Amino acid sequence: MADYRSIIPVSDSNKIGARFRILLSLAGITVNVLLAFLMSSLGIDFFLDTIGTIVVAAVGGLFPGILTGVFSNTLYSLFNQEAVYFCFINAFIAIFTVWFIKKVSLQKVRYLLLYALAVGFVSGTISSIINWYIFDGVQIARNSDTTTSLASSLGISLFFAYYIYIIILNILDKGISIFCAWFILSIIPQSILEKIERGNWKQTPLDNEEIAELKNWSQKIKYHMSRRSIAIVMASSVILVVVTGWIGISMYFKGAREEKTIDAYNALRLSEDIIDPSKIDSFIEKGEAAEGYLETQELLKKIKENTQAIETMFFVRFEKAHGVRIFDLNGDGSEEIPLIIEYEEGFYEHLPQFLAGEVVEPLEHGGWRDWKRSIFYPISNDSGDVVCYGVADVSISNMQGYLKDFIVKATIILLGFFILVTAHNLWVTNVTTVYPIRSMAKCVGEFSKQGYGQEQLDNNVRKIRSLNIETKDEVEQLYNSICAMTLNLSEQMRDLRRLSETTAKMQDGLIITMADMVENRDSDTGAHIQKTAAYVKIIVEGLRSKGYYLEKIDNKFVSDVVRSAPLHDIGKINIPDAILNKPGKLTEEEFEVIKTHTTIGKKIMEDAISTVMGENYLKEARNMAAYHHEKWDGTGYPEGLHGEVIPLSARIMAVADVFDALTSPRVYKPAFPLEKALTIIQEGAGSQFDPKCVEVFMENLPEVKIILRKYNKVF
Repeated sequence: MADYRSIIPVSDSNKIGARFRILLSLAGITVNVLLAFLMSSLGIDFFLDTIGTIVVAAVGGLFPGILTGVFSNTLYSLFNQEAVYFCFINAFIAIFTVWFIKKVSLQKVRYLLLYALAVGFVSGTISSIINWYIFDGVQIARNSDTTTSLASSLGISLFFAYYIYIIILNILDKGISIFCAWFILSIIPQSILEKIERGNWKQTPLDNEEIAELKNWSQKIKYHMSRRSIAIVMASSVILVVVTGWIGISMYFKGAREEKTIDAYNALRLSEDIIDPSKIDSFIEKGEAAEGYLETQELLKKIKENTQAIETMFFVRFEKAHGVRIFDLNGDGSEEIPLIIEYEEGFYEHLPQFLAGEVVEPLEHGGWRDWKRSIFYPISNDSGDVVCYGVADVSISNMQGYLKDFIVKATIILLGFFILVTAHNLWVTNVTTVYPIRSMAKCVGEFSKQGYGQEQLDNNVRKIRSLNIETKDEVEQLYNSICAMTLNLSEQMRDLRRLSETTAKMQDGLIITMADMVENRDSDTGAHIQKTAAYVKIIVEGLRSKGYYLEKIDNKFVSDVVRSAPLHDIGKINIPDAILNKPGKLTEEEFEVIKTHTTIGKKIMEDAISTVMGENYLKEARNMAAYHHEKWDGTGYPEGLHGEVIPLSARIMAVADVFDALTSPRVYKPAFPLEKALTIIQEGAGSQFDPKCVEVFMENLPEVKIILRKYNKVF
């Protein structure tokens, strides 16, 4: 079994990296808060509250950077309540830092200046808008000598002067921050940076090039897991923010409405102590001429003016036909009192309650944008009879400004946390699911294309295990199963190859044994099967190197031909010894008997093929046994085949067999000299032999001579 121990993952490195990331984020938050507090305490306009964010984002990545930025502003809001509204700006700086380092880098001064200008301009623009329209930016600008001087000298509005001033401050602030961050980055040991980088992953860290490869590989996928995850995360985050915001707004609206209602009741209850019920008839009859009317009206107006929740307030006696307004505290005093109030159609259903002097619940009318609630308070005389009702209207129009302010501020605050939650979810999804599964899928896909060679299988095991996926969940279980399956496949293929090699050796041994049985009957074919097999190998490999018959010659064909070559004369097993070993010239009848060894050999091989269920190497053995005496011009035997109709393996064997016959001694002739034998072979090209086989044979004469010297001592 191959040794894979050197690539077993070490999970401790992930844990160490994660701890470094946590410590880095805590350090970044501490630096941001302390510097911001120090600058604020000294009354300096620079905050320097982004140094930690930039360093953490540059070293630890996107999520740690955003986490540092958002929590820095959140903690600093304990000292400066407005800081929490700028969380999303710090989150933006973290995002931009990661992007800038990836696309540009922070290695040169001009890049640092470019970074400071870009971040300072964007953050300054957003900050100035928030300060001007949400906080008391106008008052701040008016109290700033720098802003007023700038507006006066440039002849521009106070807002633009304030905007330019904030932009300049932010560029300088971010410039100082980025240079401080660059210095800190330059002194952090590389080993620490590597450990922090390791903590960002649940597998062997991927560099930008590897991430790009995975992205390109995934382009063929119709539905990307990463896109689906991003959609889910974004939708969940948006729903969470919307629901949270809506609940907050609803609670605020409900609380404000109830608070206004209570204020109105309190104002009407206080008014009851001022109005003399016994004078109501006089007030209705005489109006302002009645004794005490004007004094009472003045006191009631003061109550209304001191109760900001009330939009309108008046006192009325409800009668069957109409209402009579006694005091109207909303006009300029020019209206004639008393005023007749005509009832609206929807009011008649409540009129019996008013005529009976009952306590009536507040009536609401209008929609969400123009909601209004009317509060009714009965005023009774000493006998307990209701003499009139105090009516106070509270409206959402009085709280729209507060509500709008609340919505804007809540949205700005939630935006920072929305970015944080989204970044966290995306980071967790990518490192625990998307990248591990995509890496595994890419590896397995490549395995299926690269074949099943043993070296390739062993490389596959090393490659899949080098991913070191450690998510501690089902993804890791899947990864471990794939690793085990890949290893088992490699070892099983190794065992099968060993078995196949053993079987092949056994088969080759049987072939040689069968060939030896035939050769031992022939008194003058010494080492014939060894020499012809060697010549066959030279010719077939020469054909392949020259590019001849590439559609036919592959590794398996070469192996089958070389292994089967010893069986080309297997048919001689049935030729009588008297003919096979006759020292003189054969008669015509005897030659016909000799020629039958081709058909006999073919039948023997076909019987063997049917027995072993058609092994390919035996098919080439059949072709060579049957057709190695066929000639290129069609004058050979047993079937008179010609040209490329003759099986290629038989054409190769024909050259090898004739050359060995020419250079070997026989009972009926001595061995021909090498030059004469080669001349005969060359002359037979195109008539007896395949010209291409002769060509490569002649081109490889050095190897041919080695075989001759090994087996034919005369050479």
